[in-house]
Amino acid sequence: MQEKKNIITYESVKKYEEELHDLKVVKRREVAQKIKEAREQGDLSENAEYDAAMDEQRDIEARIEKLENILKNAEVVDEEEVNTDVVSIGCVVKIKDMETKEELEYKIDAPTEANPLKGIISYESPVGAALIGKKVKDTVSVEAPAGELKFKILDIQKVKLN
Repeated sequence: MQEKKNIITYESVKKYEEELHDLKVVKRREVAQKIKEAREQGDLSENAEYDAAMDEQRDIEARIEKLENILKNAEVVDEEEVNTDVVSIGCVVKIKDMETKEELEYKIDAPTEANPLKGIISYESPVGAALIGKKVKDTVSVEAPAGELKFKILDIQKVKLN
């Protein structure tokens, strides 16, 4: 079975690569030192420091595996080349809730980057999926647990890179 492609922005790729490097180079060495020091204390059967270090090592290795998998299956979207004629991954879209008249602004990004509290939604989320491919002035409907939500697209912009 072929792994699902992870559509992510170049900004996210850089962030993941930096985290992966830190985990492999710095964190692995730190936890290896903790394990060595805990082993030197003698009996491992009742050694809380050893158990904690081994748990930390498992967590680090699991995160490394996850990051490597994300990067291996990454399809990178360059924010510089995002077409702002339609909503797409890597753009910022301003929408208006047609019921409350509230204006909202979201960056459309990968599921691994989604953080609605920071204004980042996944292209797979109900709102994100409804917005993808739509243009300014289009109205979209989203089925939500609270009922149908309607949004009007006010603006589509490129992400402002730091």
